Amino acid sequence: MNSRYFYPSLCRISDLAQTEFSVEKLSKQQWQMGDYVLGEICHADGCVRSLELSSGRMIELTEGDQVIGVFGVRAATLEAVGDWREIGDDQCFEMLTPAGLFGKLTSKSLFLPSLMRLKYLGHVIQNAEKRCMSDYISEEIGADFSMPVILIVGTSMSAGKTTSGRVIVRHLKQAGLKVAAIKLTGAARYRDILTVGDAGADYIFDFVDAGLPSSICDEQYFRGVTRQLLSKVELTGADIAVIEVGASPLEPYNGAAAINEIEKNIQFTVLCASDPYAVLGVSSAFKNQPDLVAGAAANTDAAICLVEKLSGIPALNLLDKHSIPQLDRMLTAALDLQY
Repeated sequence: MNSRYFYPSLCRISDLAQTEFSVEKLSKQQWQMGDYVLGEICHADGCVRSLELSSGRMIELTEGDQVIGVFGVRAATLEAVGDWREIGDDQCFEMLTPAGLFGKLTSKSLFLPSLMRLKYLGHVIQNAEKRCMSDYISEEIGADFSMPVILIVGTSMSAGKTTSGRVIVRHLKQAGLKVAAIKLTGAARYRDILTVGDAGADYIFDFVDAGLPSSICDEQYFRGVTRQLLSKVELTGADIAVIEVGASPLEPYNGAAAINEIEKNIQFTVLCASDPYAVLGVSSAFKNQPDLVAGAAANTDAAICLVEKLSGIPALNLLDKHSIPQLDRMLTAALDLQY
């Protein structure tokens, strides 16, 4: 076991922390998205130092620490943008998320602290071959996905999707249902789906379980691995799936493709919006009429009134206990539940 390395949550689908491997530098022509690589932190002063371990727990790193991460892409509207393909001849890059997503930082919000910088030490090698996330994913599709879906989408990141998912999962569990919670798109973080599990979901999955460090990739490839993931969800025997599409379906995370893959299963759609006007933007651009608006756009009575005036869609502050009876009525009508 290579205990001298740190293993972030992008390693959780692998056995790298329990098996022996070597590290070998490869030419950039051999690099690919999803490759497991070793990086050494070369700059951490004034940076976000947190690393999310495979358990979901957080630790603090410092210069000289060596981390097994994964090449990928991030395009966060409110935080950081980066791409492994932009790594230069100096072979240095940033940790784009605390989950161990590695890529060259190309843009960052001024409100976000600097990201830790690392230098490339080499690829993880076993049996004379480099290791990548897809090595740990079964390619078999065992069952068609048929369970009913509550879909949670957003107008942007940090719009309240995960919080809404937690509330909805709790109420489905109160109805006696076995619940699977899935995050189909986004950039790797284990924290979000873990918190939905803590809220009571019987099974949790995300795109990392499909072998993706982020869902920014070729659409056909994304659709293929997503079908494999949904097949695994079907085999759990859950009664219902609460599925979050990270960011918004208009961003480059393949959100529109994800929704298309589950469209026939959707029984109820929650749109989490950053503000009331964003509700109109996503609804009209995506041509999808949600059943409920939640998140930041429904934080106050004034915001709720404005959402309903602009869009005609009901809105609820799901963190307000007085909203729960109406949520119960809506879910009961959509899903034929008995509370």
